[in-house]
Amino acid sequence: MAAVRIAAVQKYFGGTHVIRGVDVEIADGEFCVLVGPSGCGKSTLLRMIAGLEEISAGEIAIGGTVVNRVPPKERDIAMVFQNYALYPHMTVRDNMSFALMLAKQSKAEIGERVARAADILGLEPYLDRYPRQLSGGQRQRVAMGRAIVRDPQVFLFDEPLSNLDAKLRVQMRFEIQKLHRRLRTTSLYVTHDQVEAMTLADRMIVMNAGRAEQIGTPMDVYENPSTLFVAGFIGSPAMNFLPAKADGGSRFTLLAGGGVQAANGGATQGTAVTIGIRPEHLHPASAEGAMMAGPVEMVEQLGADTLVHVGHGAGNVIVRLPHGHHFEVGSTLHLGADPSKVFLFDSASGARLQ
Repeated sequence: MAAVRIAAVQKYFGGTHVIRGVDVEIADGEFCVLVGPSGCGKSTLLRMIAGLEEISAGEIAIGGTVVNRVPPKERDIAMVFQNYALYPHMTVRDNMSFALMLAKQSKAEIGERVARAADILGLEPYLDRYPRQLSGGQRQRVAMGRAIVRDPQVFLFDEPLSNLDAKLRVQMRFEIQKLHRRLRTTSLYVTHDQVEAMTLADRMIVMNAGRAEQIGTPMDVYENPSTLFVAGFIGSPAMNFLPAKADGGSRFTLLAGGGVQAANGGATQGTAVTIGIRPEHLHPASAEGAMMAGPVEMVEQLGADTLVHVGHGAGNVIVRLPHGHHFEVGSTLHLGADPSKVFLFDSASGARLQ
């Protein structure tokens, strides 16, 4: 196992600036998730760590050794791809052992490592099958087994679950968690799915337009987003954003009607701000004590939760309530919020106002 250091890393494709000075250290044995929307640079950064893309500037070190000029095969990493990348003409056993054969390991060593990986991943019954005879989840486990047998310093995962259906993704997340708890190998995992990021990561790196927008534990990023982008990207349903103007101190007037108190920040009177409130932090209120009101436009019954869409200005506000709440579409709903759960952002820069 080894720590990974990414220092002031830049990447250009021609005149396009793709990675813009990323700085982060991943500790030995840590599971770190790179999360962000398509095109934010997360897979490019992972490929630079793997040596599949050249670094335009900065340094990447694995286990204390700078690897900028080190070929991929000498970096002692193993990568699990989105499309499995299995050899269709080889059995599961041969797919898992192929890299060890190329490294001229002994048959005994290869057999021992393949048997160990197959036991960890529950692949013993499938060792003599071909990829076409396996389900998507089984193929992904084979791809993970092929990485495990190499016993690398670092695992790299590039959106490995995106080709699986929703139920299988949940199961495979559980498998990856168990695998990391057992092996404790330093791991970097790329995904655009913030639920995957929240459930898998020791720490997460939220990427935006080639930059590491925020780095922290999943709950720290969720509870203390540093920018509008992070606040809107992390959390499902997404945070509600309401344009407002500061009345001075901690009181704000919503431009679409209503007013809100914020306990965790303030702004100069007249300043344009964006109020952020998560759906679960809104609740029905009396007309006298409400921060805002609007018509119920849609109700989504999700079993344990109910999502209520309330019209407000040009958009709507989503309220997340426990099962058992019933509202008629078209009725007026008054809403309140705990001031300690209200976030403030600068409307121009998107930065959090503390």
